[in-house]
Amino acid sequence: MSDRPRVVIADDQALVRTGFAMILAADGIEVVAEARDGEEAIEAVARTAPDLVLMDIRMPGTDGLEATRRILSAAVPPTPPRVIMLTTFDLDRYVYAALTAGASGFLLKDVTPEHLVAAVRAARTGDALLAPAITRRLIERFVSHEAATTTALHRDLTVLTPRELEVLRSLATGLSNAELATRFTLSEATVKTHVARILAKLRLRDRAQAVVVAYETGLITPSPSPRPGPLPTD
Repeated sequence: MSDRPRVVIADDQALVRTGFAMILAADGIEVVAEARDGEEAIEAVARTAPDLVLMDIRMPGTDGLEATRRILSAAVPPTPPRVIMLTTFDLDRYVYAALTAGASGFLLKDVTPEHLVAAVRAARTGDALLAPAITRRLIERFVSHEAATTTALHRDLTVLTPRELEVLRSLATGLSNAELATRFTLSEATVKTHVARILAKLRLRDRAQAVVVAYETGLITPSPSPRPGPLPTD
């Protein structure tokens, strides 16, 4: 794997595509194609075989969710592209569906240049975009509502060892490898081995799908939505 990621940017807003491309190019990341909608994104991925796709969720015609499904279903293992969804709102109702479709995470479009570059580089290893609390809130908010209407990722957790179950449970709360290492008093190398075995046994693309599986199988229970408090009185 080259140290220089190859990226496709799919967004119907030209300014977003241009801005992201300039930021990535300035850090030595190659933007191999830009797309205005899902159909163009699918064609660009087939033509350029990128490492990663930055995919807007909401686009005219074929949206980012459908494009992600088609790109990943057509991908040739063992190196399918990773997909990071782009959204304007941090409570986009499609994010959970995107994760179950195989997306590796998401970014807000107002992301800082430093965070964008870090996310693109991290996504290639499967470590991307799970630590932020907002990702966990999105999954917890939509898992119970969307699971019945979304392609599920249910897996048999009995194939995991007790330690692997512990690691998956903690991983699903958003802990990084370093934080997992501290929690279990292990080296980061050992944690990476545990995570790799979990993904292999459960036939998952990356940590994003592992989080979804942890919720869908009941290993992690979504936090209950807070009840509205009483209205203030004079």
